Amino acid sequence: MVINTNIAALTSANNLNNSTNMLNESLARLSSGSKIVNPSDDPAGLAESISLNAQIGQTTAATSNVGNAVSFAQTQDGYLQQIGSALDQMSTLAVEAQDGTKTNSERADYQKEFATLAGYITNTGQASFNGVSLFSAAALSVTTDGTGSTYSMAGVDLTAAAYTGATGADISTTTGAVSALTAVTSAITQLATDRATVGASEERLNYTNQELGVLSTNLSAANSQITDVNVAQESTNYAKYQILVQSGTSMLAQANQNPQSVLKLLQ
Repeated sequence: MVINTNIAALTSANNLNNSTNMLNESLARLSSGSKIVNPSDDPAGLAESISLNAQIGQTTAATSNVGNAVSFAQTQDGYLQQIGSALDQMSTLAVEAQDGTKTNSERADYQKEFATLAGYITNTGQASFNGVSLFSAAALSVTTDGTGSTYSMAGVDLTAAAYTGATGADISTTTGAVSALTAVTSAITQLATDRATVGASEERLNYTNQELGVLSTNLSAANSQITDVNVAQESTNYAKYQILVQSGTSMLAQANQNPQSVLKLLQ
């Protein structure tokens, strides 16, 4: 029996230290909700989590871009609906102005309304969405994913010949009314094409938006598997480490008492 080197106490102290460290780590996981509190907990998992978080951020940004583009397209279509109503009325006026029983003075009154509607269409061509022209011949590039892929939304140009032909027509004479009807009919046909184009772009973007939502959810789920702590399992570990610390403390106290028996040999 020796008193200078208490092997039992050293062993107990080492075990108690290990149990205390494990208890502290378990407490940190439970309090943070993360399995990776320190890089040393899971270096590979941490690296993968960082990559996943970056992808989640990129996907969220792309979702925002697509959502804005959908709003852009919806705004375009809202304006085009009103232009369609204006063109319908203009075509009605052009037909009415062809009535041989009307005087040129009466046709002049029709022309005033016709010109007002034409001015409305022309002014609408200057409308913008957050500073971006709604009706430009140039296509609008929309970022559709986190890697920078883009979708090109075809532009709608209200300065196209089909529209300017209608807005520049004059129904103050019978001959002019006939020509105006042809021009307005052409504009209505162009409007139908443009609204179909806008609708197709909106549909395409809605599919992309749903796709990005699925991707974001799956990326978040994958990241959760790596970083989120299983509370039920970790609570069990925490209880185990508490017991080990308590028993280790008791055993260390007991080991420190063992050398006291040497005194009996000296009596």
